[in-house]
Order: sequence, then C-alpha cells, then structure tokens
Amino acid sequence: MMARAVPFLPLGLIAALGATLAYVVRLPCRTGGWNDQVTTYTNFCYTDIYPLYFDRQLATQNPYFAQVGFDKQVEYPVVLGEVMQVISWIARALEIDQVAQAVRFYDLTVVLLGICLVIGVLLMAAVAGPTRRWDALWYAISPAVVLAAYINWDLVAGALSMGMLLAWGRRRQVLAGVLLGLAIATKFYPLMFVGALFLLTLRTWRWRAFLVTMGSAAGAWILVNAPFMIFAWEGWRRFYVFSQERGVDWGSPWLFFQNKGWPILGEGDVSTLGMMALALLCLGIAVLTLAAPRRPRLAQICFLALAAFMMTNKVWSPQFVLWLVPFAVLARPNWKPLVLWQLAEVWYFVAIWLYLLSQPPLDRDDLGIGDDTYFTAVWGRIITIGIMMAFVVRDILRPDKDVVRQADIDDQGGGVFDDAPDRFRLASAVR
Repeated sequence: MMARAVPFLPLGLIAALGATLAYVVRLPCRTGGWNDQVTTYTNFCYTDIYPLYFDRQLATQNPYFAQVGFDKQVEYPVVLGEVMQVISWIARALEIDQVAQAVRFYDLTVVLLGICLVIGVLLMAAVAGPTRRWDALWYAISPAVVLAAYINWDLVAGALSMGMLLAWGRRRQVLAGVLLGLAIATKFYPLMFVGALFLLTLRTWRWRAFLVTMGSAAGAWILVNAPFMIFAWEGWRRFYVFSQERGVDWGSPWLFFQNKGWPILGEGDVSTLGMMALALLCLGIAVLTLAAPRRPRLAQICFLALAAFMMTNKVWSPQFVLWLVPFAVLARPNWKPLVLWQLAEVWYFVAIWLYLLSQPPLDRDDLGIGDDTYFTAVWGRIITIGIMMAFVVRDILRPDKDVVRQADIDDQGGGVFDDAPDRFRLASAVR
C-alpha cells in the first residue's frame, strides 16, 4: 500500500504548492483590498468568496431559507450552498466582528478548496495511469489554475468530477453515479458527462453499467436536493431561474456580438441562440463518436462536450478554466497547444480586471483597457480551445496520432469501455 502511494506523494506536494501560491496571489486583497474595487482589480486578486459573505447574508441567515429578496439568495446548487453554510457557522463561532468573520470565511474556504485541488490532482493522476501520471502537473500548478483557483468554489466540483471518472474507470458504477450526482448538485457543468457516457454506451452496448450509474446519480441528486425543494422552494429554485434569465455576461462570445451590433447573433435571444449552437455542436460530437473508425476515449468526448458547453454559454468566467484543465490534458496531453491555451487564459485573467476598471461605475480609463483590447482576450480563449478541439477530433479520426494510445492504452478511465468491441457504429448502421 505504501509503495503504491509513494509515486503520488510528489504530485500531492506540488498541488499543495499550487494551492499555496493561489493564496499568496490574493494576499493584497485579503489584507483590506477587497473593500476597494480599484485595489482589487489593479492587484488582480478578486474573489466571490469574501463579498458574498455579506451580499448573501451568510453572516446572519441560512442559504435557501433566508428571508431576503430573490436577487439576494444564494445562486448556486445545494451542495455549494451548504458548504458555504457550514463554513459560515465556523467563521461566526470564531469571530465576533463581521469583517473579521468574512476574512475567516475566506481563509476556511481556501483551506477546503486547496484540499479539493490536491485531491483532484491525485485522482487525475490515478485516472491517467502510471505511464501518464505526471500529466496531472498541469492541474496542480499551471499558471491559469493558480490564478483562478480561489475566485469561486469550482474546485469542489472538480474533485467530485475526477472522483467520478476514477470510479467509472475502476468499474465501480454505483460510486461513479453518486459522485456524478453530487457533482451536478455542486456545479451544473458535470451534466455534460452524461452525454459522453451515453454515446460511448451506445457504441459499446454496455447498458447495464450506464443505467446503474445514471440511477445512482439520479438518486444522489434527489437525496441532496429534495429537502430544499420541499422546505425551501424559492431559495432552491434561485439557481435555475438565475441560469435561465441572466443576460449575456463577461467572457462570452455573445457579449462581443452584442457589443459590435452583429445582425442576428448580436440582436437575438441569447438563451435560444446558445441552446441552438450547443445542440449543433453536440450533434457533431455524437456523429463523430458513433462514426469514428475506432471508439473514442471517454476523456476525449468529455472534453469536447465540456468545451462546447463553455463556448456557447452566456457567461464564461475566468474560473471556468478549472473545469476544463483536467479533461483537456487527459484528452490530449500535448504541451504545445496546452501552453498556447494557458497563455490565452492568463491574458484573459489580466484583461477582465483591467476592462472592469474602465467600466461604470469606476470609469478609470487611465488604469483600464477598452473594448477592442478586451475582446482580443475573449477570442484568444475561444480560438486556442478551438485549436485543441480540432486536434482531439483529428486524434479520434486518426487513432494512430493519439499519444495516449501510442503507449498501447485503449482508454485510461474508460471502465467498461476499455477494450470493448464495437456493437454499434454509424457507418455500419447506414450500410
């Protein structure tokens, strides 16, 4: 047991270093900068954690049950809301002054998120297997991960998603389903992995494993959501109403289209346009999965589905990079496109805060950047992720180009898909 754990120890230590560096990045704000937006943006140390302690009434009330206006209720799924609740209880027990409580709330949250980063890195390394274990360094300490780690609570969902992938790879379908259900009840993006599992199940006809996993996921999701749906309906539905009704926000290509006044793309209903664009991309991924000469790897389809979701979404926050890094690396661990994408993510991280300086109510044009400069960062992310998607598609169509399969690996975290024969292929069905 000790011998098996030793190779993971350096990765855990490096991930802990990454978590520590992410904390150091925000020290200028932790010592008082969060109370001044100019200081926050010029030091690039914004986080949602500190201000939401006040704005969502965590100092005095419980999420979902709070007697506040609808726009002041917690806009996250229930697992995150309850994580916030428990940590706020501890912060209130340790501090009397509310400002001190908020700082303590941030510190305690960072401890949890740092642990989730270490766990996520170790789980990713286990999924990658002994020949590609060190690929997890991208998740442990890449610049974009360090910069975005503590903007929000995304690392919690990241650890659950990696746990789901490892459990599926080890053919523990019930555990995989439970972790998937909890991940969806933490952040909504893991729902995209359901489609990836379904497509590969359709190709391999391994329905029992898929149905057990989906049943377990549904059961776990209902178990954690049902009490709030019954006893705090208004607070529970806040996340879903907010996701549906929110307008175009920072980072989204739709913001560029609206800013430039493009016909249709800049003037239409973005919720409808976004769903149509996502549906088209998902249809393309489905055709690719079912028609490819060799069954794609699970991480490849998860990456393509998740990238499609991000590129068509109404908002693309800086911390969304945390969603994609482990799946991008597992899908195609080639350093050149990954470095290019990481540079684009770092540029966007810098650009968004400089852009906000020049926007109302601050209007600090002397410190910030304008529309055109900001949108170079928006398109930088889109283009570099598009390049990685193109390479993954090439690897799927030409499996001999897949660096993972060149090492005689069929599917790292594929579970029942690993070395499974084709039972359904689109070309065969057409014939």
